[in-house]
Amino acid sequence: MASHRLPAAVRAPIAGRTWREFGYVLTGLPLSVVSFCFAVALVSAGAGLLVTFLGIPVLAGALALCRGFGVMERARARGMLGLDVRAPEPARGRTGGALSWMGATLKSGASWRHLLYALLHLPWAVFSFSVTFALTAWGWGLFTYPLWHWVLPLYAGQDGLQVYGDDTHAFYLDSPFEIAFTSAVGLAFVLLGPWVLRGVVAVDRLMVSGLLGPSRLASRVTELESDRGVVVDTAAADLRRIERDLHDGPQARLVALAMDLGLAKDRLAKDPEAAAAMVDEAHGEVKLALRELRDLARGIHPAVLTNRGLDAALSAVAARCAVPVSVVVDLPARPTPAIEGIAYFTVSELLRNVSEHAKARRAWVDVWRTEDRLMLQVRDDGVGGAGPAAGHGLAGLTERLGAVDGVLAVDSPPGGPTTVTAQLPWRT
Repeated sequence: MASHRLPAAVRAPIAGRTWREFGYVLTGLPLSVVSFCFAVALVSAGAGLLVTFLGIPVLAGALALCRGFGVMERARARGMLGLDVRAPEPARGRTGGALSWMGATLKSGASWRHLLYALLHLPWAVFSFSVTFALTAWGWGLFTYPLWHWVLPLYAGQDGLQVYGDDTHAFYLDSPFEIAFTSAVGLAFVLLGPWVLRGVVAVDRLMVSGLLGPSRLASRVTELESDRGVVVDTAAADLRRIERDLHDGPQARLVALAMDLGLAKDRLAKDPEAAAAMVDEAHGEVKLALRELRDLARGIHPAVLTNRGLDAALSAVAARCAVPVSVVVDLPARPTPAIEGIAYFTVSELLRNVSEHAKARRAWVDVWRTEDRLMLQVRDDGVGGAGPAAGHGLAGLTERLGAVDGVLAVDSPPGGPTTVTAQLPWRT
């Protein structure tokens, strides 16, 4: 723990990260030489043989080999740099045969990006190796000069470090001032080296993530497929909830109402007073059923939201909350209906959590627009401890927002207060 009290500039030369990055640069040069030679040789042979049928399999094999080198480079970056780059989609043919695979490999943009990496990485590996190795070797060599000058005087010259000249006309570092100055210059190189190394490795990070990973379009397609699954699951869950609420609430009440009216009809001729009492009870049941249907319709999509917007709809939600809620909505215009509905249900769910779990005395709701984002913030002075894994419904809310490129941030330390901030796109 004492090393953490040292400044970062002092810790950097002996940090594990520095030596892992240095190892990455050292091993990168021979590997890039091998991949460059194979890539150039096979691609050139394949391009030259394109006049015959042999050119296509050779070229496809060259691209497949480059993808194999890409697997090794991603593993090396993961182990030494801590950079986890997802592998691109493999090249798969439609029919599964050899010709289909070769066609898919030649059409794959990822395959050609792997080839581009093999071609570009060699000159960069030569440069990065030369700079970092020279800086590291000179730095540590000059910094430790007083030690090896004392331990190995034969290699330091007759009396000191031979700076220039031959054995007859030589200049040696002999005085304590010269030795100390040499060590100080070495120390400067040692302290500078890790930061130069990090700058060099930053370029490698960009090359690996940009050329050896999936394309942005492929990543976006995967993300949209995941979001589509979330939307479908959410819609199915909402339908099941509506069906359950209808079955347990208004439907059961209407069935009982039909039975009561049937009994009242049978008793109407024999006992008019009892029949009238049963009709009065049925009238009350009708009112309760209508109220449940209104609540259910409000849960699906409240009419006040459609007619008057978020300000009025959220004020109505706040009025039904178990704790006093202050609502401030500052919007220059109304967002799209889909985003408006998601914002309404987000605030409703958060206020429900406040009522059921927060043990708060007061809550606040703020809604505003920042550039092209709709911002929602719900705060309370409760006990805190809320989170996506705490069983408060925030995990599902996070997935629902993520389906439209929204973000949910929760700040809820134990003991409170709790602040939940949601970001939504202004338009879908």
